[in-house]
Amino acid sequence: MTSFARTDTSILSRWWWTVDRWILLALGLLIGIGVLITLAASPPVAERLGIDSLHFVQRHLIHLPIALGILFFVSLLSPREARRLAIVVFLISLVLLLLLPFFGTEIKGARRWIWIAGMSLQPSEFIKPGFAVLAAWMFAEHRLNRDFAGRTISIALYFLVVALLLVQPDMGMAFIVSATWCAQFFMAGLPLLWAVFLLSFGIVGMVVAYFVFPHVALRIDSFLDPAFTNNYQVTRAMEAFGNGGLFGRGPGEGRIKEMIPDAHADFVFAVAGEEFGLLACLFIVGLFVFILLRGLSRMMQEENLFVLIATTGLLLQFALQALIHLASTVSLMPAKGMTLPFISYGGSSLLALALTMGLILAFTRRHANFRGRF
Repeated sequence: MTSFARTDTSILSRWWWTVDRWILLALGLLIGIGVLITLAASPPVAERLGIDSLHFVQRHLIHLPIALGILFFVSLLSPREARRLAIVVFLISLVLLLLLPFFGTEIKGARRWIWIAGMSLQPSEFIKPGFAVLAAWMFAEHRLNRDFAGRTISIALYFLVVALLLVQPDMGMAFIVSATWCAQFFMAGLPLLWAVFLLSFGIVGMVVAYFVFPHVALRIDSFLDPAFTNNYQVTRAMEAFGNGGLFGRGPGEGRIKEMIPDAHADFVFAVAGEEFGLLACLFIVGLFVFILLRGLSRMMQEENLFVLIATTGLLLQFALQALIHLASTVSLMPAKGMTLPFISYGGSSLLALALTMGLILAFTRRHANFRGRF
């Protein structure tokens, strides 16, 4: 029984009766699991770095209320307001990406972070949802008005964003942005010739990346031939799943977090597998699948092209990020450092994912008389 009557016309009441409460429930479960696994995985990492054992836990709990506030505030917006917010986020993130080569902080050979007001931000995390919404708007406006160069603008912005991501370099983020943009282009009515061109461009891009970026070549070679190099983290992760079995060794009883440098972030799923077991891992995967399918099902009756393309792009970004993390952890693809949404430690990732899901909730609410124009 809820505290809001259907006759209540307040903002909160209208939000409650129009938002997808099943997605909210699934997100709540993911966030709760994320706190639990951060408590389990991060103390040994902090101790190896010579800092307080609860350092990452405290920072995660500091970022979490901010993320929840962002998610709630954005989900209150109308589709028009959500679109405006996403475009502002895109423009700010684009400026920060342009500044990264000059003012960014280099970590592990990549310049992806910039310090603002004493806080480290990763602009690429925020440009993902912003660009997905902006590209959807451009594609939709082009369909409504063929004289408007929305498709051309979207293509130009795509190449600009990907170029800035490759400068860092951040191949994983460039892949997610590219896959999302291509899917949105397809939904907007991609000509067959363009589809062939984009497919060829993607294949050529992967080949070029192999020869241009040494770390990409190393990861691919390690994946194709494990004996080629010491694939330490992936090997330890696979051992963790074996140690965990069906029900896990129990909270705090895992050993993999004491061996893997990024156990609290890029390999957090391995910690979950060892301490909570296969059933818990399947439950986590099920939550991601449920959010994706639930969001897509809400779009089945959507008539507005912009909302349809934007929401599908955001859902695809969310699902791809989870898929890359899970697949690389269980050695189904070359290792790629990427956080598991709402579970891995990472301030920028958590805030950007809250923005992404807030936009999804805003677009999937039951709105009337929205025609997709400012």
